This record gives sequence, structure tokens and C-alpha cells, in this order.
Amino acid sequence: MKMAIDLAARQQAEIVLATDPDADRIGMALRDRDGSYILLNGNQTCALLVYYIVRRWSELGKLHGREYIVKTIVTTELVARIAERIDIPFTVGGGIASVADAGRLLDAGADKVTVNSAAVRDPALIDAIASKYGSQFVVAAIDARMTDGVWRVTTHGGKRMTDRELFAWAHEVCQRGAGELLFTSMDHDGTRDGYPCETFARLAELPIPIIASGGAGSVRHIADVLTLGRADAALAASIFHYNEIPIPVLKRELHRLNINVRQ
Repeated sequence: MKMAIDLAARQQAEIVLATDPDADRIGMALRDRDGSYILLNGNQTCALLVYYIVRRWSELGKLHGREYIVKTIVTTELVARIAERIDIPFTVGGGIASVADAGRLLDAGADKVTVNSAAVRDPALIDAIASKYGSQFVVAAIDARMTDGVWRVTTHGGKRMTDRELFAWAHEVCQRGAGELLFTSMDHDGTRDGYPCETFARLAELPIPIIASGGAGSVRHIADVLTLGRADAALAASIFHYNEIPIPVLKRELHRLNINVRQ
């Protein structure tokens, strides 16, 4: 597999665990199979994250679906508690609308922050955070849906359509200083039918790492987006939360396919 070999030569791929919270003010939640949410309190959140760290996860992304959550003092405290208990990169997003918001999370122990809806409203937010803390601290998260043959950027967890086009916006966030790009296909999210690899392959032409999100349901889906889609990292959630694909099994299978991932 030439593409897999090229990927391994370029860098190691990352598998990113996503916690998908639509939660109360002190914790997060897991999405159940029927679409409902299982709320976790702060202690349960920390315990869940430590569970994954013990199983040699690569990177943790904590993504909030509601913008008010991360603005609470308790959430900042939760980030600090999590950071004390893990030894992998920790990315936090949701409701980050200012340099001060990003700074508080950095001080609490986050390695990176994601900006999404607020950056669509005020693109200069990316410039400001990158200028103060460095591009390596800023992950631009983009959610989009295919509409009339065009990928249209959405905000607020995919609920609000904008007039921005995916590839133009991706290029702009890159130019403004984002160090990574996390793209979620809202058409594929939760379907477990695989990622839109052609779209990710086009995004991979940008000079920053691309994180693929939306559609993971099998080892093959993850392998495809890392090779055919040329993504630098793959994000998934429920297949890991319910231990449908044990982490060691996934990494072993990716290695068997000549895809180099962190051990």
C-alpha cells in the first residue's frame, strides 16, 4: 500500500478519542446508541479519561456541543483536574470566544484549544490566539454539510448553516494561524458509515495537520481516512466508549496495514 507507506514516512498518525458532551455544568456526557446522553459528573469524567490513558491512547479531544459550558468556573477546574491525571496531549473546545478564554484553559492545563462558531463570527479570533500563544495551541474546528453539491460550513454543533464554503474557510483559518484543522462531516457524524475520504484528501493539501471526524464505525474506516483521505489523525467516539473496537486491537490492525501509529 503505497499511500500507507508514504503516510508512515511523513509522520505517525494519531488516533484521537472524542468525548462528546452535551452535559451539565460540572461534567460531560457520552452519547448512547439511541442518541440520548449519559451525563457524567466531574469524578466520573476523570475516571473515564484515566481508563483510556491506561489503554495507551494517543490524544484526547474534549469537545463541547453547547457554548455556555466551558465559560463556567467549574469547567476550568475540571480541565485542571483532568490535566493532573493524564500524560497525553489534551485539547479543549467549546465556547472559546476570546483570547482570555483560551488563556484560562491553557493555564488550567490544556495543551490546545479548538475554536469553531466564534471564529466563524469573528475570524480575527484565530489570529489573536495564535499571535499570543502560538499556532501550535490553536485547532480550527470546522463542521460542514453538503448542500446542493457544496460543502457549507455550519455552526452551533451543525444546527446553523452559514454562507461559508468549506475549502475557502479551511484555507482562511490556515492563513490566519491555526496550527491544525479538525473537520467534521455533519452528514457522516454518528452514521458509522465511514469518513468522506475524498473531501479529506483535498483538505490534506493544506500545509497543516488535518484531523478527520465523523463516520468511524470500523478499523477499515479509520485506515481509509488515514491513507485514502491522507488525514494526519482520526477522531472517533462511540466505537471506543462502548469498547466495540479495543484500542490495542485497533493499533495492531493499523500496524498490520503499514499505518504507523503511536504505541
